[in-house]
This record gives sequence, structure tokens and C-alpha cells, in this order.
Amino acid sequence: MSEQPLNPSTEPGAHAGTAEAPATNAEATAAAGTTEATADVDAAEAADAAARRAASFDRQRRLRQEPRFPGGPAADPAGSHHERRIRSFQPRRSRVTIGQQDALERLWPRWGFDIDGLRVLDLDQMFGGLPVVLEIGFGMGEATAQMAADDPATGILAVDVHTPGQGNLLRLADQAGSTNVRVANGDAIILLREMLKPQALDGLRVYFPDPWPKSRHHKRRLIQPDFLDLVSDRMKPGAVIHCATDWEPYAEQMLEVLTAHPRFENTRADGGYAPRPAFRPLTRFEGQGLDKGHVVHDLLFTRI
Repeated sequence: MSEQPLNPSTEPGAHAGTAEAPATNAEATAAAGTTEATADVDAAEAADAAARRAASFDRQRRLRQEPRFPGGPAADPAGSHHERRIRSFQPRRSRVTIGQQDALERLWPRWGFDIDGLRVLDLDQMFGGLPVVLEIGFGMGEATAQMAADDPATGILAVDVHTPGQGNLLRLADQAGSTNVRVANGDAIILLREMLKPQALDGLRVYFPDPWPKSRHHKRRLIQPDFLDLVSDRMKPGAVIHCATDWEPYAEQMLEVLTAHPRFENTRADGGYAPRPAFRPLTRFEGQGLDKGHVVHDLLFTRI
């Protein structure tokens, strides 16, 4: 008997070089249906995820707009009616202690206000005729409270956006019996530009502002020529602007722009940095920096 040739389709390895049998119409229809169903599921999941993100963003937006304490500092008091621009600060929300909350609830209606840009302040009435120094950025308020207690003949208008710090400053001032402190919540630029009269201030203090160390963020630094133009108009002749920083490159920029401004004059005859004045307390933040080997520079310039 002659040997029958093997069927190529059953010969080992023969399938590697042959085309697969075409799918039936039923199989093609089923595969297409599965693909469409998968696409529908993916689209639905993507839509659901987008909806959840939108809802989360909306909740965060509403939280930012709602005051944490009824009758207390607002989340963004001037945000709805002032232009968007580069800011030198970032609002922070963190835990408020019971003592800070109590101070905010009791004292904010009397000693605090929002920077809404809708009115011009009468500082004589607010401080009972005391000379007024504006302090921009006071952290937790320990140094500000001490300066207020040490010099009750000077009013301190302290600006910040940190709710725990606002409550802590009010608490410390109340404990010390100091009545020469007012706490402003919001953007200091709007306060200076919209709410203070020309030559209203007897001094300006900017202690340890955010140095914004990255080059692309230098535009956010507070001490800039435009800022000095604005504050020079709000300061009386003879008033002193006092800055302090432990960030060497920022100190150099401060010295450069203050020296170049035609309406300010360095109190140092050598044109350099000043020693820390006795009236400026050593802050906790400053102490931590000194422990790390940081060098703190003070700059005092007179408005001429």
C-alpha cells in the first residue's frame, strides 16, 4: 500500500506559514459588540471621574470663599471685585487652636477687618490719634505682640492671611492688655492702594517675607520698585521702612532696589545693612535660622 501524503494543515509546524481561517459573521459581530461595550464603559468611567473632579474643585472653591468663623476673617475678601495679578503670598489654611478660635470670635469684630478695597480707612479714628506703623506678614504674631506691648504709644496695623496667626496675635495682644494693634486680613497691596490715604503711615515693617528662591518666582517677591513707588506715597516724610531677611540673595535685592529708589535713603552712612534694632524682637523663625547658620540682614531706609 502506498503511503498517503500528510494533510499540510495537520503537519507539525505547517500552521506557522499559513493564514488563519476567516472569522464568521457571527464572530465578527460579537467582537465588534464587545469593543463597543468596552468603549462605552471607558467613556462612562471617564465622564464619572471628570464629574467627581469638578465636584471636588467646586467644594474647594466654596471652602475658600466661606469664612471659617462667622463674623471673622473672610477667605478672599477682595477676590470678587479686584483684578487678578501676581501675588507675593499664598493663603494658608491650617488647624486653629481653641484659644485662637476664642480670640477670633471675641476680638475680630473689635480689632480685625477684611481688606476688601471698598473704603478708605481713617487711621486717626482707628488708633485714637497714635502714629501708625504698617507691618506686612506677622506669622504667628509673637514679635508683633511684643512690639505692641513694648511701645503702646505706636499703633500697629498688622496684615496677614494666615488665620491661626491672626487668632494668635489677637490672643497675645488681649493677654498683654495691648489696645494698639489692629489685624487686617487680605492683600496688603490692595490695602495700600485702595484703603490708605497718602502719607498715612509713620513706618513700614516687612520681616522675613517669602524669599521665593527660584529664579522664575523672583517676580513674586514683595520688595520691588513698583511696591516702593506705592508705599513711598503712603508714608510720611521721615517715616522708616524696615526690612529683615535671612535669605542672602533677597537681602542683596532689597538693598539694591531701596538704594536705587529716589524717595528712600539708607540710615547707614556706609550704605549697607543695619544691626538689628533693639525694638525688633528675635523671632522664633529667626532663631531657627540662626541655629542653622543663616545670616540675618536688617535694612532701614528713611522716606525723604
